[in-house]
This record gives sequence, C-alpha cells and structure tokens, in this order.
Amino acid sequence: MGSPLRRLNPFRANRRRWGRRHNPDGTMTLVDHLYELRYRLGVALVAVVIGGAFGFWWFSNTVFGLPSLGQLITGPYCAMPPEMRFSPTPGKCQLLQTKPFEVFMLRMKVGIAVGAVLFSPVWLYQVWAFITPGLYAKERKFAGTFVGFASVLFVAGAVLAYFVVPEGLTFMAGFGGETFFTALTGGDYINFVLLMLVIFGVSFELPLVMVMLNRAGVVTYAKLKSWWRGLVFALFVFAAVATPGQDPISMLALAAALSLLFGVAAVMCRAHDRSKAKKLEKQGLAGIGLDDASEIDHRPSELDVTPSAHAKHDDIT
Repeated sequence: MGSPLRRLNPFRANRRRWGRRHNPDGTMTLVDHLYELRYRLGVALVAVVIGGAFGFWWFSNTVFGLPSLGQLITGPYCAMPPEMRFSPTPGKCQLLQTKPFEVFMLRMKVGIAVGAVLFSPVWLYQVWAFITPGLYAKERKFAGTFVGFASVLFVAGAVLAYFVVPEGLTFMAGFGGETFFTALTGGDYINFVLLMLVIFGVSFELPLVMVMLNRAGVVTYAKLKSWWRGLVFALFVFAAVATPGQDPISMLALAAALSLLFGVAAVMCRAHDRSKAKKLEKQGLAGIGLDDASEIDHRPSELDVTPSAHAKHDDIT
C-alpha cells in the first residue's frame, strides 16, 4: 500500500513507458493528460491543506520568535491612532465578532491563505510541471527560475500591501473627524486585508509575464518602448480599479510599484533582444523577421544534357 499521492500518480504503474529515456518528447494521450492533471491538482491541494493547518495553529501561537498570525493580521488595524478605533478594553486592540463561530471560519480562511503563500513553490511547480511536456528541453530549464521569481514577487507584493493597509485605513477613517470612530468586524476587516494581499501579490507577477512573453517572441522591447506611455497609464487605471479600499494611498503605491517593475522588466527584455540580435547577426540572419517569407529564385534552370544521354537516345530510336 502506497501513499494516496502515489496512488494518484498516473505514471506509477508504468514508469518506464513515460520516462524521459523511453519517451523523450513527452507525448501523451488526452486521457493521460487528464490523469496527470488530477495528480498535479492533488499534490497542490495537499500542499495548501498542510500549509492551512500550520496557519490555523500559527494564528494563536508564536513561531521561531515571530508574533502570532492573529497579531500580524490585526497589525494594520492596530496601527491606526487609538482615538480613531473602538477599543472596549483600554490598551487592547480587538476586532468585533457579530456571528457565532465567525472566528473559527476566519482562522481557517487566514490559515489557508497563509498556507497557499508559504507553499506557493509547491503548487507553482505543479502548474509548471503540467505545462512542460509540451515545451522544448531548453524551455523546461526555466522551471526553477519561474517558480522562484513568481514566489518572490508574490511575497513582495503581499508585504507591500501589508504596510500600505494601515495608511489607507487611517486616511479613509480620517474623513469622519471626531464625529465617527472605526469599529470593524473581524470578517469585513480580514476579507479586506486578504483581498489587498492577493491583489498586490498577483499584480507583482506582471514583470515575470512580460519577460516570458518576450522570450517567447510575442513581445519585443521595441514595442514596449513605443507603448510605454499607454502601458503606464493603463497600470494607473488598473491600480485605481483593483484596490478594494478605493483610497489614493493604496492606488498610488500599487501603481508606482507596477511602473517600477515594468521598467525593470523592460530593461530585461532589452538585454534579451540585444543578445538575440547578436546571435542572429553571427548566423547572417540579422534584420530578417520570423514571419518574413524566404526569397525564392524563380529563374528557370538549364538542363544538363550530356553526350552520353544523346547517345542513349539515338540507340533507342
């Protein structure tokens, strides 16, 4: 009896058939693709569940000297000035629970979100591993790079959102002056924070997508350079629509970060295009587009009629 994941593996019973030595091009039938998709989703789901269990425990416990997850998630709310938020117990920062078992569901939601972030290399690798059979061997080498950069960029976006949330909350709560105070429910606040983390994290994948499209030959640096004004304007519009708080601080922080990442990705695309152009120049293919038709010589060629051929023709006649 093997583990459940081993039993889900579609290649467990016949590894020699699907190994790279016996199947170098990775060809599979539609049913085999579905079996592999089930296996990849199963591994990714188990990784997220394990991470969620750890996050559920971390919510009320400290880990390696770090604050508990509950303290971290309420940090942006507690960073607001005390006179702007409701505190039933003096000196404490607490959220409001209005439904039975609401805290249990919130702990589970936060735990799964943290598990998805902590184990993002696992499920990102599963996504990449499902795609790689249709790629060339050279393209498969980017698997580790893709997973590593995607994880780092997502975490960087989530960290930026974590520090932006208290500034946005303070700005929005300041409109009420001394007439209102802020008493957020646990569900509304945590949903808002998680949504901000996800939006910032996913948005930070923009440079990775740009670089991948550039390496695939879909987008060139010349096009990005000619479109940069419209693209930057589109990033600001996206930031204004995507940020759930609708406050200018979150919008400007996301738009500025995306614009900076766009510039970094454009520099990487420029370096790749220059390297590619040098290789084509060495091969004598500089200035020739991939979609350009090759030149064809339409001039008729002369037939090589040798004397032996004439002699054979005379013998036959």
